[in-house]
Amino acid sequence: MAKVGIVMGSDSDMPVMSKAAEILEKLGIDYEMTIISAHREPDVFFEYAKSAEGKGMKVIIAGAGMAAHLPGMCAAIFPMPVIGIPMHTTSLGGRDSLYSIVQMPSGIPVATVAINGGMNAGLLAAKILATSDAELLKKLKDYSEEMKEGVMKKDARLQDVGYKEYMQEK
Repeated sequence: MAKVGIVMGSDSDMPVMSKAAEILEKLGIDYEMTIISAHREPDVFFEYAKSAEGKGMKVIIAGAGMAAHLPGMCAAIFPMPVIGIPMHTTSLGGRDSLYSIVQMPSGIPVATVAINGGMNAGLLAAKILATSDAELLKKLKDYSEEMKEGVMKKDARLQDVGYKEYMQEK
């Protein structure tokens, strides 16, 4: 049963939303991914948001660009955490969708990650789930340790060869 819903307003959002899916897969978290336009098919959207809890979802990750109503509307209907991902889709560089997602009315919170922040959305969903899942918490701690070791390895290489050779290796 999917614990996380990943919903996007358009398939053009897929490259970003796939980053959330990839980290959930790495951590062994079940998810459901779908494309639903809150503007073009509101009836389908409302059914999705209303039925998500009954499907066992604990968190929804919603990505949208421009007016970006999808995350906020999910938060208005779904009673558990919603994470919004603003998309970089217009000449405004994603600021329009960022403002649309973070400027929610009182009582309808949407946790918001960076513009095109799919990976962080997946990690935030995992951290929310880990508050009641010790095994997942261990996986997250292991993941953090892997990231730390990766940085340390890069620094060791830099110290060994110097910045000029290091940059040529990139």
